[in-house]
Amino acid sequence: MAKTISEIKEIGWNALVERLGASGATLFILEYEKGYGDYTEERKRIFDKKPLEEIVKEIKDMAKD
Repeated sequence: MAKTISEIKEIGWNALVERLGASGATLFILEYEKGYGDYTEERKRIFDKKPLEEIVKEIKDMAKD
């Protein structure tokens, strides 16, 4: 039976996690996927006007959820 691309991605991800663990699977995907855009410029646009304390608070708040 043919699988959808979504199903194939899920099976592949699960296989990576099973073999490498979640962090290893994530590192593999990050190494494999080239990405796009200019992270340096995007980071400046997002964080340049925020105080460090506010960024840290947002990260901690997200970790609680």
